[in-house]
Amino acid sequence: MSGLALTPSMSRIAAMILRYWYLLMSSWPRLLELLYWPALQIVTWGFLQSYIAQNANFFARAGGTLIGAVILWDILFRGQLGFSISFLEEMWARNLGNLLMSPLRPIEFLIALMVMSLIRLAIGVVPMTLLALFFFGFNLYGIGFPLIAFFCNLIFTSWSVGIFVSGLVLRHGLGAESIVWTLMFAVMPLACIYYPVSVLPHWLQLVAWMLPPTYVFEGMRALLMQHVFRSDLMLDALMINIALFAASFAAFLALLRSARHHGSLLQTGE
Repeated sequence: MSGLALTPSMSRIAAMILRYWYLLMSSWPRLLELLYWPALQIVTWGFLQSYIAQNANFFARAGGTLIGAVILWDILFRGQLGFSISFLEEMWARNLGNLLMSPLRPIEFLIALMVMSLIRLAIGVVPMTLLALFFFGFNLYGIGFPLIAFFCNLIFTSWSVGIFVSGLVLRHGLGAESIVWTLMFAVMPLACIYYPVSVLPHWLQLVAWMLPPTYVFEGMRALLMQHVFRSDLMLDALMINIALFAASFAAFLALLRSARHHGSLLQTGE
């Protein structure tokens, strides 16, 4: 019986996903936001790539990596944001305390948030990739199997960050909400999205190689510019992601226990 008690309830997970789906579908501003910013980014960076490709041989060779980098960065950022926004909506509605006092277990709650991040990500990124194909001839899906490796590593990183920042907001209330929007941008320069790791000072390169996205963007450049799939980079990223995911989950549980101990679950204001 104890083993069954530890098994996640698919019905409760499905109920939470359905709740977030209805919330998303009932608000056209939320849907518009999911579509607007990816479309704006791909058009802006796509035209920048066209300009570079027409004016310099080097950039003509490397220019394709710009659109690829924008799309992969959007997967990383929106994966985390999709997770965190669903969590914040519970905070804004003052409903988190009710959920955590229900039979819903933390693992079930987090799984539902992960699924919603994928749904939000698909709504925003799929049109983005179609715009890249239609306007600029960049076919992300033509990458094939490496795209799966890139996507899995980026989404695991985004979930790890999302779980950790959600724990911080859970413990410290909406006063810590700004970290949800800013933490990923703090990682951005070290993830070497638009330039190789070798551009960084040596001491910063050591820090950059501790981040899974760095391996993904280096792998993307190797694939698009040298036509080589660096499976070693993907495996290294996966190993770091496993450790990062486990650490973020442990941190979330510790912050949840602390929130319960200090009675802050029902005090979710600033």
